[in-house]
Amino acid sequence: MSTVHLDNVEACVDHIIASVGNDIRIGLPLGMGKPPELTNALYQRVKSNPELSLTIATALTLEVPEPGEGIQKRFIEPFLARVFGDYAGFDYMRDLREGTVPDNIQVHEFFFKSGAMLNIVEAQQNYICTNYTHSVRDILNMGINVVAQMLGHRIRNGKSEYSMSCNPETTLDLLPRLLERKQQGEAIVIIGQVNEQLPFMVNDAIVDDTVLDVLVTNKQYNKTLFAPPNMPISTVDYMVGIHASTLIPDGGTLQLGIGSLCDAIAYGCDLRQNHCGHYKQLLSDIGATQRFGKLIDSIGGTGPFEHGLYGCSEMFVNAFYQLMRLNILRREVYDHEGLQRLLNQKKLNKTINSDDLFTLLEAGVIREKLSQQDLEFLLQFGFFKPGTRIQGDSIIPPHGEPIPNHLTQNHAAIARSCLGTQLLQARILHGGFFLGPPSFYQALRDLDDDSRNSINMTRISYMNALYGCEELKRLQRTNARFINTVFLAHALGAATSDGLDNGKVVSGVGGQYNFVAQAHELEDARSILMLKSTKEKSGTTRSNIVWNYGHTTIPRHLRDIYITEYGIADTRGKCDKEVAAAMVNIADSRFQAQLVASAVNSGKLPGNYQIPQAFRSNYPDKLEKMIQPYRDKHLFPAFPFGSDFTETELVVAQCLKAMQSKMSRKSNIFRAILRSVKNKQVPEHFTPYLQRVELDQPATIEDKIARAMMIKELERLNV
Repeated sequence: MSTVHLDNVEACVDHIIASVGNDIRIGLPLGMGKPPELTNALYQRVKSNPELSLTIATALTLEVPEPGEGIQKRFIEPFLARVFGDYAGFDYMRDLREGTVPDNIQVHEFFFKSGAMLNIVEAQQNYICTNYTHSVRDILNMGINVVAQMLGHRIRNGKSEYSMSCNPETTLDLLPRLLERKQQGEAIVIIGQVNEQLPFMVNDAIVDDTVLDVLVTNKQYNKTLFAPPNMPISTVDYMVGIHASTLIPDGGTLQLGIGSLCDAIAYGCDLRQNHCGHYKQLLSDIGATQRFGKLIDSIGGTGPFEHGLYGCSEMFVNAFYQLMRLNILRREVYDHEGLQRLLNQKKLNKTINSDDLFTLLEAGVIREKLSQQDLEFLLQFGFFKPGTRIQGDSIIPPHGEPIPNHLTQNHAAIARSCLGTQLLQARILHGGFFLGPPSFYQALRDLDDDSRNSINMTRISYMNALYGCEELKRLQRTNARFINTVFLAHALGAATSDGLDNGKVVSGVGGQYNFVAQAHELEDARSILMLKSTKEKSGTTRSNIVWNYGHTTIPRHLRDIYITEYGIADTRGKCDKEVAAAMVNIADSRFQAQLVASAVNSGKLPGNYQIPQAFRSNYPDKLEKMIQPYRDKHLFPAFPFGSDFTETELVVAQCLKAMQSKMSRKSNIFRAILRSVKNKQVPEHFTPYLQRVELDQPATIEDKIARAMMIKELERLNV
């Protein structure tokens, strides 16, 4: 059947019901690739008709944050409107939060936005715990009969092309299985909904529109993409990122997660590349060189990236784009095992010469008499000029006379008439899905053709596992560093990142376990798990390094490298005594004694154990003192890769943060009341900041107090 072209989602819902019947089981991509308009139309149709049933299988449904109340709402609401625009959101999420999802609809997710669904009972009960690589299997086992995805679009050579853009990762693994089921007679509907705002990604992300049963195109659906803004990078974030950047070897492979810690790594790599003197001095100032120098020298480095890095990551985050922009992400790999092996062996390089044909022949990559498959390989990777073809027993150059198809006997003529100049189809990043701030999406839209082609958004099974094309993956993923975040590390090497010990799910396993396991499966790879050493909860500071915890995401037997703002713990292959000591060394010093006592009581450290002197001063104020001279040199800004906040908003945000902490003390409130009563003259240049949160003309006593407190903060900041 040919693709049905529709211009509205209600007609598409009609088509779905007519095709699969009353029991609709829809699979939607993780993150941004879900089509909101179609999903909402389908949800509302089933919600209004109890004779229909709907199962939604997905992950990471994206919601615009709630603006809060009072001054916070006045500050956040205009910002949210500006950044998220007319992003539609999802009705099923709104109903989940209100507890009004009807009985004929079930929503199953295998990954949540961190902490977003902790208190949503139905979401917790319907959560599916699975690794990212197993999600396709588990979705198929749910009997999925509809797949819907948002698509990018472009016109090339007068023909429309469509791209899975931000989310080919599970769809590419799903489609072959669904097409098999269609051939066996099952009713399956594959749907694309176009959003012209999506950056058009090429290579594996391009989808043949003949695969689609329905294509929905309407300018009304070209809505704002969900774009989480850049978050500020704190001193703690920077210190974690700087330590992590020392363990990334030049010429290696990099995987990153999302968030400020990974942005801090990118900034650390920038310093290492472009401000190496400051970088090395900082490493000395914070004691990294002295305490971890041997590990850094053996598996990482502190010099510039002469060969560059290759990215292999389920998530293509803004940090990767920044590394690309900084010319750090530039190590090229090729999606062909024989070619990649010869490049690794330095028998080939990017510049093509006539001897390369003999090298390929000797390695068994091509044959003496070129087959059509050999020709396609030579054309794809640039060894032959476009237009070269085989006809009968001859090779036909794009310009010139036919040449007998025998590589050795006619080598000179073939090289002269057919040989290209440089290898083509290099990749510097394989990614599965992307999500980031508006500037990131714009940067992807603005990529030149060569840069765009160097990124291959592809199937999740390619990045997250070694099985399937294993030898090629091993050849590409040399010196891999898989860097992820956890919220708790256990002193004997396990880690927790997805759930609480009461069974509640914070986020999900996602691909983290996949990459940790892969680090142990690749000979020269390492898993690096990052965390902040402490957290604040209900006004109390607590350690994120604990003796034990009732839930683990990464088991103890896969322990490797941990990093906090205070340093690096190398736990791979170490005995329990060494692991416990190393983890204590990177804990906040306010909690070290307690950890040592637990280890001693459990028999994992000797009774007379003493923490080395070099690790006894792990305090946050010490870090602030060490980083301040570099901030005075305009290094370590809060937003190194840009901000969606205006300059005025950044100042207001600082004021509100300080005010929030001070409002808990009655003495501060009393002093603010006195200042508001005095009603002294306010400097005119404070007016834009006060106006931004509607405190320039306060009407209520609460606003008058808030105005007085904010003026005090503006004076403190010396704006």
